[in-house]
Amino acid sequence: MREEEQKGDNMEQELDEPITEKIMEKKKIQSIDELPGIGPATVEKLMQAGYTSLMSMAVATPAELVGATEMSEATAKKVIAIARANLEMEFSSGEELLKKRQQCIKITTGSKNLDTLYGGGVETGAISEAFGAYGAGKSQIAHVLAVRCQLPVEKGGAGGMAVFIDTESTFRPERIVQIANNLKMDVQEVLRNIKVARAFNSDHQALLAEKIEDLIKKQGLPIKLVVVDSLMAHFRAEFIGRGTLADRQQKINKHMHALMKLADTYNLAVYVTNQVMAKPDTFFGDPTEAIGGHIVAHNSTYRVYLRRGKKGTRVAKMVDAPNIAESEAIFQVEEGGVRDA
Repeated sequence: MREEEQKGDNMEQELDEPITEKIMEKKKIQSIDELPGIGPATVEKLMQAGYTSLMSMAVATPAELVGATEMSEATAKKVIAIARANLEMEFSSGEELLKKRQQCIKITTGSKNLDTLYGGGVETGAISEAFGAYGAGKSQIAHVLAVRCQLPVEKGGAGGMAVFIDTESTFRPERIVQIANNLKMDVQEVLRNIKVARAFNSDHQALLAEKIEDLIKKQGLPIKLVVVDSLMAHFRAEFIGRGTLADRQQKINKHMHALMKLADTYNLAVYVTNQVMAKPDTFFGDPTEAIGGHIVAHNSTYRVYLRRGKKGTRVAKMVDAPNIAESEAIFQVEEGGVRDA
C-alpha cells in the first residue's frame, strides 16, 4: 500500500508542470483513472467519494477534491482543468439547448388545471417546490407523483422509479395503494418501484440525496423522480437563532445544489415540499411566506404556493418560474389522487 501511495505521489508531481495544449491533444481521456497525476490510491478515494466520471470531476471544486483525497489544492485545480478540457465544456447555442429541453419529460398530476399551471406537468431536469400551510395538499401531490411517474411517457408518466426522502414521517404506503388502484396499476409493482428513506436529521437528509446517484449508477435503477418531504423541517429544528443562520443557509445551498445536479445529470424530476411562516408585519394580502429565504427561492426552478380553497378545494399559485406566467389553478384531493375541482 505504501508503494502504491508513493506511486500516486510521484504521479501527482507530474502536474506541477504547466498544463499545455500538447497534454490535452495527446490522448482523449474517457475516465478518471486516465487523468494524468492520479494514482490508483487516489482514484479509489475519488470513487468512494462519488467522483466516478469526468463530468463529476469537471463540476467539482478544488476544496471538494482536497477533502475527498487529501491531494494538494494546486493538483486538484489542474486535474479539474484537464477534466473540463476533455469534456469541451464551452458555450452552447440556443438551438442546442432547445434540443436538450425537448428531452425533458412532463409528469402529469392527474389534474389538467394543475398540469397547465406547471406548463404541462412536473418537469424533469428541474426542482419544483410546493409550499403552503399544513393540509394544503403538498404531500398528497408527492404521493400522486410517486405513482404517476411510473406510467409510460405516452400516458403522462416518465417510465421510471421514485425516491421518497421522508423527513416528517408523511409517507403512507396505504395512500400509494389507493392511487395505484384508481389507475388500475399493479399495486405490488408500484410499491416496489418507490424507494423510501426516513431522514432523521439534516446531515442524514443531505447524505441520502447524495446516495441517490449510487442507485442510478451502481444498481442501474431508472430513477425519474426524487421527492423530499419536507425540505426544511430538520434545518428549521436544528438551526435556531440568528447566530446559526449563515451555517444553515450554507448547508441548504449545498443540499439543493446536489439535488439540482441529480436533476440535470440524469434528467429526473425533483419535487420538494416546504413549510411556511407568518409575517406579522403584513397588513394586506396573505401573510404566509416560504421558509428557507433566498437560497431556497433561487435554487427552485418552479415555486408553487398551495392553500385551501372553498368547499374542500385546493388553490395552487405559480409564484416563480423561468418560462411560465404567474397564474392559479383549482384542484381537489380525493381518494384516487388529485383531480380538477
